[in-house]
Amino acid sequence: MSMEESTIQVPRWTPTHSPISSPRRTDVPRWTPSASPPSSPKRAMINIGESFEPNEPMQSENFDDSEKWTHALRWAPHASGAMELELSPPISPRVGQVPRWTPSSSPSRSPKGPTRNESFDDVEMGSVASEEDMEKFFPFNGASISSSTRPSPPLDSIPLEAPSLKNLPKIKTSPQSAVKQPKENNNNSPLDNGTGFTSKSNGVFLTWKNLWVTVPFRQSSRRPILQRLTGYAQPGELLAIMGPSGSGKSTLLDALAGRLGSNTRQAGEILINGRKQSLAFGTSAYVTQDDALMTTLTVREAVHYSAQLQLPASMPALAKKERAEMTIFEMGLQDCVDTRIGGWGKKGLSGGQKRRVSICIEILTRPKLLFLDEPTSGLDSAASYHVMDRIVNLARREEITVIASIHQPSSEVFELFHNLCLLSSGKTVYFGPASMANEFFASNGFPCPALRNPSDHFLRTINKDFDLDIEQGFGGATSTDEAINILVKAFTSSETCQQVQERVSHISQQKGGVLEKKGSQASFATQCLVLTKRSFVNMYRDLGYYWLRLAIYIALCLCVGTIFYDIGFSYGSIQARGSMLMFVAAFLTFMAIGGFPSFVEDMKIFGRERLNGHYGVGAFVIGNTFSSIPYLVMISLIPGAIAYYLVNLQKGFEHFLYFALLLFVCMMLVESLMMMVASIVPDFLMGIITGAGIQGVMMLCGGFFRLPNDLPDPFWKYPMHYIAFHKYANQGFYKNEFEGLTFPDSQLGGAATITGEEILHNVWQVEMDYSKWIDLSILFGMVVLYRLIFLGIIKTVEKVKPIIRGLFVVRPEKSRLIIENPNDPQ
Repeated sequence: MSMEESTIQVPRWTPTHSPISSPRRTDVPRWTPSASPPSSPKRAMINIGESFEPNEPMQSENFDDSEKWTHALRWAPHASGAMELELSPPISPRVGQVPRWTPSSSPSRSPKGPTRNESFDDVEMGSVASEEDMEKFFPFNGASISSSTRPSPPLDSIPLEAPSLKNLPKIKTSPQSAVKQPKENNNNSPLDNGTGFTSKSNGVFLTWKNLWVTVPFRQSSRRPILQRLTGYAQPGELLAIMGPSGSGKSTLLDALAGRLGSNTRQAGEILINGRKQSLAFGTSAYVTQDDALMTTLTVREAVHYSAQLQLPASMPALAKKERAEMTIFEMGLQDCVDTRIGGWGKKGLSGGQKRRVSICIEILTRPKLLFLDEPTSGLDSAASYHVMDRIVNLARREEITVIASIHQPSSEVFELFHNLCLLSSGKTVYFGPASMANEFFASNGFPCPALRNPSDHFLRTINKDFDLDIEQGFGGATSTDEAINILVKAFTSSETCQQVQERVSHISQQKGGVLEKKGSQASFATQCLVLTKRSFVNMYRDLGYYWLRLAIYIALCLCVGTIFYDIGFSYGSIQARGSMLMFVAAFLTFMAIGGFPSFVEDMKIFGRERLNGHYGVGAFVIGNTFSSIPYLVMISLIPGAIAYYLVNLQKGFEHFLYFALLLFVCMMLVESLMMMVASIVPDFLMGIITGAGIQGVMMLCGGFFRLPNDLPDPFWKYPMHYIAFHKYANQGFYKNEFEGLTFPDSQLGGAATITGEEILHNVWQVEMDYSKWIDLSILFGMVVLYRLIFLGIIKTVEKVKPIIRGLFVVRPEKSRLIIENPNDPQ
């Protein structure tokens, strides 16, 4: 049979660029077959006896003369006895032209993501492949063809099989792209467990045994949130905590991280490296469900500021910038890097993008212990996989212990988990390797149906919010409560539970190193400078912080200036001047509480960053103080000048300068007062009410509505009159205005004029023993005192809160527990 007579109709392959190719190598084309009739085969058959030279190029009428394709053949026995002829394009000598095979979608095959040891990212990083690897990748060679005498079946009966990525060869990676693997450990220590890490590792081993958490319930009873939980987390591994809503996932994370609320009681043993020690600031990172981010900053600004605050002072600025940019790229935020985060009333990032920004900020320093509370919420399945894959690779490379609560992962994300902790109503349904969870459910009568995501099956089985009958094996059905009890009993008596207990005991016996209380690695000066700059930018972009207040101040001062316009020097102007100055000292400064909501948002960010050890309380106070000074100066000068010169108060620039300076100090003092309130009352609505009430009491004792000599001595004059800053503000304004002026005296039989000093002493009952600059100094001292009190409150809460929590750590047997199911096996 001649070569012309055996010409084969071959589909034409055209290179197309994949839209989802890795951003690191955009020059890798994807090969897809061009449209052809259904009869065009991918594989052709060759009958025995036909002459064929395997190494001879074949020309096909479907290809242009300019395209020289060599059709490499592979011997593949078929059920019909014929040979399968598989065709492949020529291998280009250029690395960037490596063909990329895409498997066709099949309803009977669930896509599998990369394993924990190899990911598709490693294949897509554009590394150089050797000729041997290419031969494995395209195992079509003419030498594999041999003769056969079996007849050839019709082409329509040949099964067309899509190429599979299952048996991809290992591509040689460059040193820059290779992921650092854990060091091999040859000793047979029970702590190794195949992970490559021992108790002598630099990582953190976290164990908990018989952990209970209860909250108040009704009157004198307590309700358990977590019941008898035991488990462990190891360096380089990801422990996933799964369960329905309200099962205790976030509570378990808070308990392990030492962040339980004051109304909760904890019992049990939590050890870090086999020791009972608290998580100091900076030793762990926690990404909470609520993304507390500065809404006015862009993604790049937020991550860069955080890098400058956390990374060591010895690291060059360029290296910090590169670390920040690399982290942004790892979380897939390169397309929105210059977009503002946004908040209420301001459109910005989506919820999933904000979550990724929060993760970026916390993994900058590569913490040894990372807690993630639902890191995939708000993300689509593809983004969830890539984010979790990056976290798993980072944990393996940097020996990070990762504990994450996952609400409902996809099948690809589920394959990334090392260990799985499955909770239902605070009880352990399963704890162990994630790969064995499906077998555990199947062995207890709850097999996962075909083509269903295992995580969906687990959650559906143990979710009793919607009590439905669950199919159990081949017979009948059972309720959700019964299914949970069956699984809990089975796990308690299983070999896996015994292994977990032994594992926890082994880790607890190996006393590891004590965690260093290092906190932020940046210098104190760097922290102050970065926080000042960041806060200044936030205040500039947030209209509600100072700009709206400036507009209101201007409007009020225009009203004051027109009402008291050109007040003159008559006897009646004495009372008018006093009223005008009191309004400025009391009500204009009272308006400073308008920025309290914005400051509460800053306090939320400070609370998150402080707990994660980004910076200290002193740096925050200094940064907030210096960043607000330019805006307070502007608010004091512009509205103050309008009111001062419209009313035509005492002439002289030095008098106006003192007027503006005193107004500036009063507004800063009110802001300091509201900082104290915010440290005690974090809710902005309750904080505004509390701050307004405090200032109202100070106004009453300030000496205008009731003269100082007329105040009742107990409490109102001593000490309230001297505590109220309005006393010193009124005295400073009065001395600055009345000293040096004379007014006509309207009283009969008296002097024709009355001096300003006499008015201060007799009319306003001002203390004349010291000058107006002493009053200004006292107010400035109160500003410093209030800021120090704020710092002291934060420090005291940090020190006292763990002590109070320790007092409430009791044995569960000593408290009355309300257990929903008295017959529960636990």
